[in-house]
Amino acid sequence: APVLISILLGASFSRYQVEESVEHLLAPTHSLAKIERNLVDSLFPVNRSKHRLYSDLQTPGRYGRVIITSFRKANMLDQHHTDLILKLHSAVTRIQVQRPGFNYTFAHICILNNDKTCIVDDIVHVLEELKAARSSNRTNFAITYPITHLKDGREVYNGHQLGGVTVHSKDRVKSAEAIQLTYYLQAINSLNDMVAEKWESIFCDTVELFQKSNRKIKMYPFTSSSLKEDFQKTSRVSERYLITSLVLVVTLAILCCSMQDCVRSKPWLGLLGLLTVTLATLTAAGIINLTGGKYNSTFLGIPFIMLGHGLYGTFEMLSSWRKTREDQHVKERTAAVFADSMLSFSLTTAMYLVTFGIGASPFTNIEAARIFCCNSCIAIFFNYLYVLSFYGSSLVFTGYIENNYQHSIFCRKVPKPEVLQEKPAWYRFLLTAKFSEDTDDSEETNTYESHLLVWFLKRYYCDWITNTYVKPFVVLFYLVYISFALMGYLQVSEGSDLSNIVATATRTIEYTTAQQKYFSNYSPVIGFYIYESIEYWNTSVQEDVLEYTKGFVRISWFESYLNYLRKLNISTGLPKKNFTDMLRNNFLKTPQFAHFSEDIIFSKKYNNEVDVVASRMFLVAKTMETKREELYDLLETLRKLSLTSKVKFIVFNPSFVYMDRYASSVGAPLQNSCISALFLLFFSAFLVADSLINVWLTLTVASVEFGVIGFMTLWKVELDCISVLCLIYGINYTIDNCAPLLSTFVLGKEFTRTKWVKNALEVHGVAILQSYLCYIVGLIPLAAVPSNLTRTLFRCLFLIALVTFFHCFAILPVILTFLPPSKKKRKEKKNPENREEIECVEMVDMDSTRVVDQITTV
Repeated sequence: APVLISILLGASFSRYQVEESVEHLLAPTHSLAKIERNLVDSLFPVNRSKHRLYSDLQTPGRYGRVIITSFRKANMLDQHHTDLILKLHSAVTRIQVQRPGFNYTFAHICILNNDKTCIVDDIVHVLEELKAARSSNRTNFAITYPITHLKDGREVYNGHQLGGVTVHSKDRVKSAEAIQLTYYLQAINSLNDMVAEKWESIFCDTVELFQKSNRKIKMYPFTSSSLKEDFQKTSRVSERYLITSLVLVVTLAILCCSMQDCVRSKPWLGLLGLLTVTLATLTAAGIINLTGGKYNSTFLGIPFIMLGHGLYGTFEMLSSWRKTREDQHVKERTAAVFADSMLSFSLTTAMYLVTFGIGASPFTNIEAARIFCCNSCIAIFFNYLYVLSFYGSSLVFTGYIENNYQHSIFCRKVPKPEVLQEKPAWYRFLLTAKFSEDTDDSEETNTYESHLLVWFLKRYYCDWITNTYVKPFVVLFYLVYISFALMGYLQVSEGSDLSNIVATATRTIEYTTAQQKYFSNYSPVIGFYIYESIEYWNTSVQEDVLEYTKGFVRISWFESYLNYLRKLNISTGLPKKNFTDMLRNNFLKTPQFAHFSEDIIFSKKYNNEVDVVASRMFLVAKTMETKREELYDLLETLRKLSLTSKVKFIVFNPSFVYMDRYASSVGAPLQNSCISALFLLFFSAFLVADSLINVWLTLTVASVEFGVIGFMTLWKVELDCISVLCLIYGINYTIDNCAPLLSTFVLGKEFTRTKWVKNALEVHGVAILQSYLCYIVGLIPLAAVPSNLTRTLFRCLFLIALVTFFHCFAILPVILTFLPPSKKKRKEKKNPENREEIECVEMVDMDSTRVVDQITTV
């Protein structure tokens, strides 16, 4: 039934869809910046916002962008490079997009200026004037930075168009190592958007072709589609690495379940355990497809979550099978396995469903995290059902094979030792098995102890880790671990940079690196929007507004207006009517300031007066290399200022949509999952046999999570969507591995703590070790994937596995030997009256092969 269900649901991949919107996935769902963007869009249309500043003022829209620099750090403003850049500009404007019946050029899809010409960056006009000045041998033309003057008298901002600038006195540009050009496109309908998207693709090809013919310069193209394409590219570049990972896990799972004894070896169970996990993941993916869900690259982490949880459950069942008596019927052995292992597996599965279920709830503000948690919940739920049904049935089948003394791989009956003696050596090696008749009744050896991992733990490791001379070094090592974890924990940073989730050898990474190198002196242009009708003619109001923008490079119509009035020797304290008349008739009609009319919204009154209902100015902040952190602080500062100021204003830039309350949005799923896990542990303390189990489990989870966060930071992994999802998984992975160990130790009676530590490791250590080895082998190929997303995924999951393993096999075995519970207080007095008399009657078939039934009387 599980196989059929998975095949039927897996057929839904014919409706496979990919999520196209990166903003939908990674920007906080409930973001104040999105509300502010809607308000800005309603006040100032997008198609009239691109004519003056290099900035995506309200929405990124469609655009092509390129950074041009030189390998030798040459001056990009010299005659040779100026000609090359203008030649590139000419090639870009001649790009054609062929459609049935018409060929679209840049002139057909560009954003138009007031004079119906295409809007291009002002740096193009600067370069054209520079070329004209050289042609006419004029030496008085100078470029200033970051604001320069064109021949028509306009002041233009070039802080994001000139990079690596060296200046003379009075801000005159001596040289510039990089120049950036941007081409804005219209996307007003579906056909226009499709043409613009195709134009962006041809734009990148054109730039790369130009690069090949001019190898002395280096160009970094980027478009509005680059981030989306590079985000999804992770899935494509990961395919062969995931196949390698699957092959390695299959191989190791088979080896971990194999023994020299051909009857008791269980290689098929290792393969079937992995198949169980695969079927559950396929079923979950099919359900997501049928319900209209869309795939995105973050789903690459789900198979590894399933691998860690599912394989441990199957290995734990196999470990329980080894503890059962071979002379029992298969029914009784299977019942003993389910009674021994499925209780803890059920509890850990419930923990997964609760923690990831909270992450899948509407409380999660990041859509990618919510979808990931939802898919994980479905996969874990079906994995639990499939372990009960599919893997349980597989265990029964192999149990019958073992009972009949059949070969574990070929299912052929294994001959008796006297028959094997007549066969060749290779034949005897393949069919090596230990029969029950070979063991004397006085011997009580377990036939499964010949398994390599069982033998290693029982004979060597358990005695070594509990040795008196080893314990101090383990405690010292734990103190070092806590120290480094604390050092990293104090340096945790938020990763709101979108380049952290794309493939490495992509346009996004190359462009972002170049932009950070050459254009990080100034922040993106921030729109400062006043959305109320204030007394603009009042001098004190003007001064108040300018006071709020102190500390920025200000490009505002207020400042230009004040300067203009000062030139005319007119007082700024004009009455309202005189002010509006001056504004309409003189200031806004002056060619030098005519472009400011798009930054003011007028409303006519009944008495033919004009009122200014909204206005805007543009602010550019000085920033350093930590531009993103400074920009986030700037956003928070301006937000607080807008709540206390006399003037109602908002600030906006499209990047604010991604960083607005990003920390709280990303941390919320982890915080909620931790709270739900603690609540579940607290609640279950009243149900389990001893509440100390939950106390130890809580402390262990806290220690593991603290260490993972600390070492994650030291390994240059930021706290972003991917790392937070891994941390949620880390809670469950720790409980998965540590809960059985702690339960066995705490509930053990009589003997000593050391004895019960050894016993816990012997009983559960093999399953932990097997699942850990398979998990690590599966993760290793992920480290080679050329993607920042998989790099974060690998580092987080590797640290979770390593730190949990360290706690299971070193920290807990040592600490539990000298901390509560004490085993001496748990000794129960033996009552001679409560003795059990057991009579066993065995029924054996005539061939003396195996015990087929057993009657026990008490």
